[in-house]
Amino acid sequence: MSVTSALSSALSGLSATSRQAEILSSNVANVNTPGYARREVGLRAAVLAGTGQGVSVTGVTRDVDQHLLGERRLAQAGSGDRDIRAAFLKRMEQALGTPDSIGSLSARLAAFDSALVEAAGRPDSQARLQVVASTAKSLMQGLASATGDIQTARATADRQIAEEVGKLNSTLQQLQELNVELRSFTGSGRDVSALLDERQRLVDSISAIVPVRQISRDLNQIALFTTGGAPLLEGSPAVIGFSATHTITPEMTQALGGLSGITINGRPYDTAGSASPILGGTLGALFAVRDELATGAQGKLDAVARDLVERFSASGLDPTLLPGQPGLFTDAGAAFDPLNEVGLAGRLRLNALADPDQGGALFRLRDGLQAATEGPPGNALLLTALQQALTRPQALSSTGFTAGSRSFATLAGDLLSDASSRRLSSEAEQSFTAAKLTALTDFEAQNGIDTDQEMQALLVIEKNYAANAKVIQTVNDMIDTLIRLGA
Repeated sequence: MSVTSALSSALSGLSATSRQAEILSSNVANVNTPGYARREVGLRAAVLAGTGQGVSVTGVTRDVDQHLLGERRLAQAGSGDRDIRAAFLKRMEQALGTPDSIGSLSARLAAFDSALVEAAGRPDSQARLQVVASTAKSLMQGLASATGDIQTARATADRQIAEEVGKLNSTLQQLQELNVELRSFTGSGRDVSALLDERQRLVDSISAIVPVRQISRDLNQIALFTTGGAPLLEGSPAVIGFSATHTITPEMTQALGGLSGITINGRPYDTAGSASPILGGTLGALFAVRDELATGAQGKLDAVARDLVERFSASGLDPTLLPGQPGLFTDAGAAFDPLNEVGLAGRLRLNALADPDQGGALFRLRDGLQAATEGPPGNALLLTALQQALTRPQALSSTGFTAGSRSFATLAGDLLSDASSRRLSSEAEQSFTAAKLTALTDFEAQNGIDTDQEMQALLVIEKNYAANAKVIQTVNDMIDTLIRLGA
């Protein structure tokens, strides 16, 4: 080997080891950086005219397990989905209250039942009749408050859907811009590792909203599809369409046109059911809250409200009422229409005839809602009948619950039990998906950057660097010797 060849080889070795040290330092510095993948420097023997000329750097590669990355993204989407569902169901249970909590639906019902019993014992007491009216209003307020919470949750979900769609559109646009840069950089042979890291972070953020499949294309390009098959990025980014609704009422649904669905490139897609391409992430969960979980909870509340109305307007209960006239509980002051059950829990009102706050008189609780004048103060027949109407088993007219006869207390208990069981089931699923995500994230970290291994590699790099430096020093000494001999 000539002196020139030895010097060239040593210089190429110094350059390669310097590049290796630079990449190793970057690995260690970014061990906790989201989206950062471990880099490795590719080397090969440099040959010129059949003669070895040291080593050359072929490029920098990212060490990524694509299968594990895909599984972690799916777990991330599933965890976000279950978090949103569990949070809503917990909120609904809190809105109804546990039986032992002050202000719960059960506590309000117990107070109303007790007030009727006490008023029947002293029908002449205006104070006890006032308690009946007050506890009846409290019971209605409990149902109305839960209705308000449900509709607030729907409105919040609708607003968050708009925010998630905005994030999707902006992130897809950024991905498209990265694809353009990657095509240019790859074609010119430049290092694209940093761009690939950024793209991985962007895809991660999308996969939390909508589960995606990533498909590789030439020149470091990718295409994105939802796991349900809808295109998100294929050459150009998709445009996701959604229109937020500022105020939501119980009767508003997507099916009736009151609420917006979702479109991709102008094409409408299902937001629920097996045909929906967006299920499994936060976006699908928000649609489920707005259009399924909340409406289901409202339906059960309305079934309870309807049962209450029908118990106290039953034929023969109050002999002063004519057929079709509203009983003690009304639908916004009018008789209940069975075809207008949706949202009833938020429209209940005490019959104005027995409500002093609306110009009525308390004696009508004792003597009948249509009584023109006070009757005998000791007559407790109607108050007793009202209390029995509350407690006797009655077949449900609504489809909000399974068929069967129940007392009102049993029906309210079924409502609370359903809310609790749904919350517990959802939290169990939430725990499972969170544990799965944690496990896959840990696996991904184990396959990532091992600082001990990187330090060991640094020792080897230092030795290689020292060896190449020694060769250069030796060549320098040889040249100095030759110069002195020539002099």
